[in-house]
Amino acid sequence: MAAPTVESRRRRRMFLMTADPALAAGVAAALPAGWEMVHPRSPDELGEFQDVLQYRFVVLDLDDAGEADALDVIDAIRRDMMLNVPIFCCGGDAGRRDAARLARADRCFERGELAARLPAFCEQFGW
Repeated sequence: MAAPTVESRRRRRMFLMTADPALAAGVAAALPAGWEMVHPRSPDELGEFQDVLQYRFVVLDLDDAGEADALDVIDAIRRDMMLNVPIFCCGGDAGRRDAARLARADRCFERGELAARLPAFCEQFGW
């Protein structure tokens, strides 16, 4: 297991799991300068505990996260890895958002709200 470096920990990055290229493009465009977006197709691409811990926050598409169900990703981060990385969800109907909250997602938003909220999240987690 490779240990994270100080430099890798200082990088400002987040990851977005979605199968929607328009959502991914909108999120990438809304990120302030100096921020990186990682766009994995499955949780396996995220790496181990020490890798996921380096992301400042996570955004999951409740409509379609790609190869993995967003609720399973929340469960893997919260229960399996026992990490408290902020998890924001977008899309989904009311039942799906409630399920994400029960799985311990931090916030759920309508799809259209996400791009407007991203700059504030980046400022908050930009330390």
